This record gives sequence, structure tokens and C-alpha cells, in this order.
Amino acid sequence: MSGCGAQQTAPEKTAPKAPVQIIMASTIGPIDAGIVGVFADEFEKKTGIIVRPVGAGTGEAIRIAQSGAADLVMLHARELEEKFVADGFGTKRYDLMYNDFIIMGPAADPAKIRGEKSAAEAFKKIAEAQALFISRGDRSGTHVKEMEIWAKAGLKPEGDWYRIFARGAEGNTVTLKHVNEQNAYTIIDRATYLRLKKELALEVLVESDEILLNFITVIPVNQQKFPAVKNTEAMKFIEWLTSKEGQSIIKNFGVDQFGAPLFFPNSPAGRELK
Repeated sequence: MSGCGAQQTAPEKTAPKAPVQIIMASTIGPIDAGIVGVFADEFEKKTGIIVRPVGAGTGEAIRIAQSGAADLVMLHARELEEKFVADGFGTKRYDLMYNDFIIMGPAADPAKIRGEKSAAEAFKKIAEAQALFISRGDRSGTHVKEMEIWAKAGLKPEGDWYRIFARGAEGNTVTLKHVNEQNAYTIIDRATYLRLKKELALEVLVESDEILLNFITVIPVNQQKFPAVKNTEAMKFIEWLTSKEGQSIIKNFGVDQFGAPLFFPNSPAGRELK
């Protein structure tokens, strides 16, 4: 029992906890489209966890994660993703969403590819016509897909008609604007095209071939290899992204502005959305 002369001890003040942040190395397209920002904002509101995206082509995003500087990655090149996991840098690929690539080119279409059903046949015609084709050339997911199509066509592109864009690593938005200025052919994701459509003279010439599908996944970085990785928070983010709530954001993203979604849900929960 305290006496009258006893000193009162002020309650000990504790500093407020800093919010937890996780780093996601991500392919640039979803960041440029704005959907990664929406993911981060909604997840922070729900959990208080801050998601910091670091944009890079898929190849560079993997290199960032392989240094232990990221807690998870968002990628769109299956071959590179599977190697990332097989090499022990990531733990598991989680299907997130998809859209598709399209082949764009000049309205005059000197290679005569308009309406071609096969992307590989379209590439053959471009090579035969030696019509200017501009590539990102940076081991991004877009570049990996392009090389997959050249391989299917049985061709190794080279010559004055085939150019690597020096700033390709800056992403599809910068690349497509440059290709438009050059009135050339290229392969690009549909989300980038829809966002820039009003600025472009180029036209969509080839689409809907199955090889043009563009699947995007998320992969947690392996905490056993990098103990500082925030695996608990990264997994919490992935579980939310692939839940009905996260997938509903994907289903509706872009509809108001473009009249159609920029991406489609692809997790097990997302595939069941009506």
C-alpha cells in the first residue's frame, strides 16, 4: 500500500512499432498498369503490412531476389520461374493472373501478317520481308516469350531489320512508345497496349494464339537461403492475393477505364469466380 509521501511512477512510454514492410521484386508491366499499387494499398489497409514493389524485367527481378534483397517476386516467364525454384531461391510458384501478348505493327503491314492465326508464322513472314522488328532484348518475360516464338518459328533473328531497343529494360510502356515512333513490329502485352491505345498509330495484327498467353505468378523467396526474408508476411500477402478477395480485384481491374479487364484471375479461387 502506498503511503502519502510515496512517489508516483509515470507509466513507461513505449515507442510505436514501425510498420512491417516487405519487398516484392516485380515484372514492370503490372506495376505500370497500376494493379500492383492497388494490391499494396488494399493489403496495407487490411493488415498494416506495407508492400514495396521494385520494378524490373523478369530476369532482373530474379537477380534481385537471388541476392536476398526481396521477400517475394512477381514474374511472367515460366522457364525462369521454375529454375528459380529448382535452384532453391524460391519455394513455390503460385498462379496469380494472366492476360495475353499481341503482335503489333504498322497499319500498312508490309510483312502481311494481319489476321495470321499463328504467332510463329507471323514472325516468319516478318523475317522473310525483313520488316523492322524491335525487341526489348533484356531477358524480361516479354523478351523470353518473343524468343520462344522465334524458336517455334525455327529462326534466329538477326540482321538490320531486327533491332534491340537500348532502353528495353525500362519496360513495355517505354518500348511500345519507341516502336510506335519507328513504325515497326513488336510483341507486347495487351495491358500496355490498352493503356497507350489512344497514343498509338500501330495496330494489333496478330492475337489469340495460345502461345501468346501471358501467365503471371508470385513466388516467396526461400527463407532457408536468406534468413532475413520476411516469409510470414510474404506468405500472408500471397494468400490474400490468391484468395477470392484478391482475385476479385484482378477480375474488375481496368473495367471502368477500358471497358474490359487488363488481367484475369488465375488462382484456384479466382478460376471459380463468376
